[in-house]
Parts: sequence; structure tokens; C-alpha cells
Amino acid sequence: MTYTQLAITGVAIAVAFDLYLFNTQLLKRRVFWTSYAIIVSFQLLTNWWLTSRNIVMYSPDVIIGVRIASAPIEDLLFGFALVLGVLSNWIRLGALDKR
Repeated sequence: MTYTQLAITGVAIAVAFDLYLFNTQLLKRRVFWTSYAIIVSFQLLTNWWLTSRNIVMYSPDVIIGVRIASAPIEDLLFGFALVLGVLSNWIRLGALDKR
């Protein structure tokens, strides 16, 4: 499985968890998108620094080749999945503590 396929799968799973399994509905909240805008700006800065200095390199065989701030778009997808997944789970576990 390529990095592209893994990133897309991760996004699909995170969205399914948020909207259907955990029912946290973060994707429908403005506060999530505001928070994500802050997070993604730092992700782009970090990705640019790591990839432009060849600290992190990607095989062209496993990515589609589209880059933003010197990093493959797959990194943004993977980062989105991680942020959404962690926040959905955090809210779900917090709700369990209140029972």
C-alpha cells in the first residue's frame, strides 16, 4: 500500500469515527476548523523545514507528487486524519468520564 493510499484510508476512517462511530460531529463545528487552521499552518512550516533540507525524503513511487510547502500532499491528509482522530477520541473519552 502506498503512502497516498494509507493517507486517504486514514482520512476516511477518521471521518467515519467522527461522524458515525463516536458521533462527536467535530467536522460540523466551526471551532474544529479554526483549531485545524492553526495546526495546519504549523504543520506546513514544519514539513517545509524537514523536506526542504532533505531531513525527510519521500520516494516518488509512493506519493502522487503534489507538494505544498515542499512536503507531499499526503502529509496534509495524514496530519488531518491524526488531528481529527485524536480530538474525536478525546471528546469521546471525556464524555465517558462524565457518566
